[in-house]
Amino acid sequence: MVNHIVLWNLKAELSEQEKKEAAERIKRELEGVKEQVSGVISLRVVTSPITSSNKDIGLISVFESNEALQNYQVHPAHVTAAKYVGSVTEGRVCLDYEA
Repeated sequence: MVNHIVLWNLKAELSEQEKKEAAERIKRELEGVKEQVSGVISLRVVTSPITSSNKDIGLISVFESNEALQNYQVHPAHVTAAKYVGSVTEGRVCLDYEA
């Protein structure tokens, strides 16, 4: 299994309302990809971190294999979602590891 964790901050110039709407859309779009790509074991987006956090949004996902992760990354639904995510976030960090 391959774990794929991505963290972002929402762009500072967004208003609080825009941040809320962006987080909801990110969650909806990324979680919607799960059913469209084979090899995804689990995928969830965290939009309500506690105050000790220094990132606003987290994607926590598990894939059957590295190949399944690679297929997810190039899948058209993910590419579309990623374009939106990139337009409203900054400071992306990623950790992929085998378990």
